[in-house]
Amino acid sequence: MNSIIAQADAAAQPELVHYIPIATTVLSAIFCTVLLRRYQKKGRGTHLLWWAAGVFFYGVGTALEATVTLAGNSVLLNKAWYIAGALLGGYPLAQGTVYLLLRRRTANVMSMISVPVIVIAAVFVILSPVNIEKLQPHKPDGDLLAWYFVRLFTPVINIYAMIFLIGGAVLSAVRFGKHLATRHRAIGNWFIAIGALLPAIGGSMAKAGIVEGLYIGEFVGLILIWIGYAYCVQKRSSASWSGEGGGATNIDAGVTA
Repeated sequence: MNSIIAQADAAAQPELVHYIPIATTVLSAIFCTVLLRRYQKKGRGTHLLWWAAGVFFYGVGTALEATVTLAGNSVLLNKAWYIAGALLGGYPLAQGTVYLLLRRRTANVMSMISVPVIVIAAVFVILSPVNIEKLQPHKPDGDLLAWYFVRLFTPVINIYAMIFLIGGAVLSAVRFGKHLATRHRAIGNWFIAIGALLPAIGGSMAKAGIVEGLYIGEFVGLILIWIGYAYCVQKRSSASWSGEGGGATNIDAGVTA
């Protein structure tokens, strides 16, 4: 009871850190637009659409965090946050990397398998009864869901996301780091790998009761991912390629290829 009262008092006088999810949401909206414009300009690139979807849901999740933290929680807001943040926070970004690194047929098969899992998990979240006594007034939390098995979907989805988003970025960084002509992509992918890791670290801090760690991790993580993306898509002058130019301007790579 005392902790609930303390949280209510903290929300009545929010600190600067509690406004960070608003900034993250704004950045997400801009970044999503950048990705969609790139897709429109190129006229192709399924991975760009997946990344745009990932950044969109990233922003939806932080917008819901801001609403819950500053205006108060509800069952509807908490469930919406769980779907946007816990289920879709990293999966679309990882699936974009799948389309970039693997053959189209393989990526399509993986989508056919993983998308239904996401949909089923989201439906279970919507239908799940709630432990109303666990509804925290100014903090989103998965403990609200009475169907505990629903929460078992989350680590599976997040492990999948980490393998392909972080693992794909690290693999690409190592590969691109071997050649001077693609060194900028190696740097970009290291930024992306670190940026993708920070929200996961922040999520662990939130489970330990330090929700502010999540807000900071999401904000800094998105900035690093954007910086990494910018490194990867930048065009280099012909002098920079030292005769290795062949694939130099083929920046279809977007982020990790």
